[in-house]
Amino acid sequence: MLRIRLAGEDALLHPSGTLYLSTWQTLLVADAHFGKAVSFRKLGVPVPRGTTSGTLARLDEAVAATGAKRVVFLGDFLHSKRSHAAGTLGVLHDWRAANPGLALTLVRGNHDDRAGDPPASLGFTVVDEPLPLGPFALCHHPRPVDGAYVLAGHWHPCISVAGRAFERLRLPCFWLGDDSGQLPGQAVGILPAFGGFTGMHRIEPRAGDRIFPIAGEAVRALPPLPVP
Repeated sequence: MLRIRLAGEDALLHPSGTLYLSTWQTLLVADAHFGKAVSFRKLGVPVPRGTTSGTLARLDEAVAATGAKRVVFLGDFLHSKRSHAAGTLGVLHDWRAANPGLALTLVRGNHDDRAGDPPASLGFTVVDEPLPLGPFALCHHPRPVDGAYVLAGHWHPCISVAGRAFERLRLPCFWLGDDSGQLPGQAVGILPAFGGFTGMHRIEPRAGDRIFPIAGEAVRALPPLPVP
């Protein structure tokens, strides 16, 4: 994990793509998209099985590593109405039964509007954006909120990195906008997509942004772009 300061607070960037806010013992997860694979299979597209179990195993690792007492999903928990398949929900219920003391919150995203809220039996608190937490506004859509540093998902950010053999890699990344107050409107940070069956969107960093790509089990810091 990589420890940073963000909006004056201590934060941990985990290689799973989650972000931990120590003061509130809260782990942020963006774009889990549970049930995306089954949604595609129901449309006749051959895609891998077991993605829900694999995603939950990575969530368990992040919770154990950080000691989180609460998990906030920043939108797109379920991918579509087809994600309410018995197999997907059964795996989610088994995971919930193994973590009864973990507080779960969902900040609704665009896919949640179509998929519907998680079943009440999963024990979620479900809210619309923004959800205030100290200096932060927890959202799905990455757009400014007056007086707060926004933490969001939605874009599935990645960065293109050149290798020594002239190859280029696309790595998921944390894209954290300027939090110094020097650049109005850039007080927005975007987490990488957490789901194991999601695409990525290549970003174009701006002056003042901090970029933290994930390479395997490590989170790295790229040199920040200078502010003019």
